[in-house]
Amino acid sequence: MNFLQTNLNRLKNLLNNRFFQVLLFVILGIFAYLMMYSNVKPEEVKVELLKPAEQTIRATKTVEDTYKTEQEKEEIISQVADVYTLKEEYAQNKVDLIASIFDSALEVKQETSPEEDGDSEAKSTDEMVAMLKEKLTDEVNNDIPESVFPALVKAKENNLRISKDLTITAVNNVMTERITAADVENAKKQAEEELKYTSLENELKNASIALARYAIIQNVFFDKDQTEEQRTKAVESVEPAKILQGQIIVEEGQLIDREVYRQLELAGFLDNDNTVVPFLGLFLFITLIMSALFYYFYLSHNSDERKVTQMLMLSIVLVLSLLVMKIFSVFSSLQYSDLGFYFPAAMAAMLVKNLLNERFAAAITIILGAFGAIIFNGDVSGNLDFSIGLYIMFSGLAAIVILSKNNSKTKILQAGVLLSLINIVLLFSILFIMDGNYSRMEYLFYMVAAIVSGVASSVLTIGLLPFFEAGFGILSSIKLLELSNPNHPLLRRILTEAPGTYHHSVMVANLADSACEAIGANGLLARVGCYYHDIGKTKRPQFFIENQINIENPHDRLPPATSKDIIIAHSIDGAEMLLKHKMPQEIVDIAEQHHGTTLLKFFYHKALKQGENVKEEEYRYPGPKAQTKEIAVIGIADSVEAAVRSMVRPTSEKIVEIVEKIINERLNDHQFDECDITMKELGIVKQSLCETLNGIFHSRIEYPELPKSE
Repeated sequence: MNFLQTNLNRLKNLLNNRFFQVLLFVILGIFAYLMMYSNVKPEEVKVELLKPAEQTIRATKTVEDTYKTEQEKEEIISQVADVYTLKEEYAQNKVDLIASIFDSALEVKQETSPEEDGDSEAKSTDEMVAMLKEKLTDEVNNDIPESVFPALVKAKENNLRISKDLTITAVNNVMTERITAADVENAKKQAEEELKYTSLENELKNASIALARYAIIQNVFFDKDQTEEQRTKAVESVEPAKILQGQIIVEEGQLIDREVYRQLELAGFLDNDNTVVPFLGLFLFITLIMSALFYYFYLSHNSDERKVTQMLMLSIVLVLSLLVMKIFSVFSSLQYSDLGFYFPAAMAAMLVKNLLNERFAAAITIILGAFGAIIFNGDVSGNLDFSIGLYIMFSGLAAIVILSKNNSKTKILQAGVLLSLINIVLLFSILFIMDGNYSRMEYLFYMVAAIVSGVASSVLTIGLLPFFEAGFGILSSIKLLELSNPNHPLLRRILTEAPGTYHHSVMVANLADSACEAIGANGLLARVGCYYHDIGKTKRPQFFIENQINIENPHDRLPPATSKDIIIAHSIDGAEMLLKHKMPQEIVDIAEQHHGTTLLKFFYHKALKQGENVKEEEYRYPGPKAQTKEIAVIGIADSVEAAVRSMVRPTSEKIVEIVEKIINERLNDHQFDECDITMKELGIVKQSLCETLNGIFHSRIEYPELPKSE
C-alpha cells in the first residue's frame, strides 16, 4: 500500500503542472484508441471472381449502389410514353375554312345571277371559277383540286348550302377526335364515308368529299416539354438503390459472379487497406471526449490538489474499465457470442460515485456506454452495437440512482442485487425491441448475464475501494460508516472513560449532520468527525464539566493558566491520538480545528480578576481556524450544544438567541476567514440548529397531579 501511495503521490506532483495534465489526457486518449483500433478496422475477406465464397459476407455499412440506381432510372425512363397534345383549335379552324369556301361560292352565285345583272348575260363557268379563286387565298387555291371550283359555282344555291352543312358536320365530327400522323388517311376516309351516301349531286358530292379530305389534317403532336417533364418526375420517384448495413452480399459457398464482385467492391471489402475513414472517426470521437473532460477540469473551481486527485482517479477507473471490456470482447469474438452482457457495466459508476460524486459517475457511465458500443461490436454488421451500449449506459445510471450517499459494504452488495433485477428488465426490454427470435436457453443466458453483471459490479466495487482509499488517502462513505461503528476502539474508550463526553459528541453529531446537509456539505463526515472531535478529553476526563458527575470541579483549585493549558491540550492531544491510530486526515483536522483560535473567556477573565498581567493570545486555542465548511459547522454546533445544555429551562426564543450569539461571536472573531462558508449558509446553519435543538429540548406537558387514593 505504501508503494502504491508513494507512486500516486509522485503522479499527483507531476499533474500539478498544466503540461502533464494535458499529457495525461493525451495518453488516456491513445490508450482508448489502441483498445478500440481493432474494433473499427474493416474486416478482411478473401474473395476471388468466379469462385465460391469461403464465408457469408454481410455489408458493414450502408452504401448507395449508383450503378444499379442508374439502371433503374434508365428502365423507368424507357417505360414513360411520349406525350402527344391535341390541338383543339384545329377543328374550329378547318370548319371555319370550309364554311368560308362555301360562303365564297354562294357570293359568286349571287353576284352572277341574272336578276342582279340586269340585261347582262350570265357569266361563264370559267369566269365564275376565276371570281371564286379571287375570293380565296393562293394557298387554298393551290391545295384544293381544280374539279372542286366548277362543281361549286355550277351548283344551285340551295344545294350549296346543304353541301356546306354536310361537309362542315363531317369535318367537325372527325377533327374533334385525336388524329395522329398515322391516322390522317383513315380520318379522311371516315369523312368521305359520311358524305358518300348523301343525296347530293355526284359532282357536288365529289367536291364536298374533296373539301372534307382537304380539311382533315393531323391534330395531335408530340409534346417534347411535357414528355421531358414526365420523365423527370419518373426519375425523381426512383429511390437510390442501396446495399444496407447487415445485408447479406454473398453466402458461404455461393459463386462470386461479376455482380456480387461489384457489390463487394462497392461495400469496401476489396480495398480495406486504403480505408482510413473509420480510424479518423475514432480519432475524432476520442479527441472530443478527452477534450471535454480536460475542459471540465480546466473550468473547475476546486483546489489544485482536489482537481488532480479527481483527474487521476477518473483516469484509473476508465483505464481499468476499458481493460476489462477488452478482455470480455476478446473472449466474445473467439467463442462466446454476446459475452459482453456479462461485463460489470455499473462497476465504474459505483466506484466513481463512492470516490467522487454523481456528476463524474454519470459522465464516466456515458463514456463507457459509447466505448462499449464500439468494443463489443463483434456480432453486428457495423462498427457500433447500440444494444450493448445502451445496456452499459443505463445499467450504470441505474446504479447511480440506487446507491445512496452513505454506502456501507452491505448496502453496495444490496444495490448490486437490486441492480441485477433492473439489468434483467433492461436487457429483456432491449431484446424485445430488437424483436429477435430467441430460444429459452438464450433467454436464460441473457438473464444470467444480467445477474452476473449486477453482482460483479458491486463485488468489484467493494474489492477496489480500499485500494483507492489507501492510494489516494480518500475518506469514502464506506470508511466513514466503518469509523462510526460504536465498537471502534477509540469510541469504546470515550464511552468507558468519558461517558459525558461521548453523550456530548453524539448530540453535537446530530446537530452538525443536519446543518451540513442543509448547506450541501458532507453530513456524514461531520457526524463521524464529531464522534472523535473530543477524543483528547479521555486523557483527563474529570477536568471537563460533562464528565463531572457528583465530583468537585478540579478547576476551582487550579490557577487559570493551568486550567487553560489542560482545556487547550484536549484538541492537541486528540489530534495526536488520532494520528497515532492512523485515522483519516479529515478526522484529525476536525479534532484539531473545531475550536479554531477562540478565546477561553472564563479562564481569561478569571486571570484578570486575580490581577494577573495576561495577554488575550495566551488564552486562545492554537488553531488553525476552520479550513472547511464541515469544521466550521462542527465548531458552532459544539458551542451551541454545550450552551443550551447548561440552560435550566430552554425555550425556542432562548435557543434562537443563544445560536445567534455564538455565530455572531465567531463571525466577529474572524473564525470563518479561512473556509468558504457564506453568510447565506450561516443563516441556513442557524435555522437547522434551532430546529434540531427544539426537537431535542422541546417543552414537555406538565400533567396535573392525580389525587392520592385513600
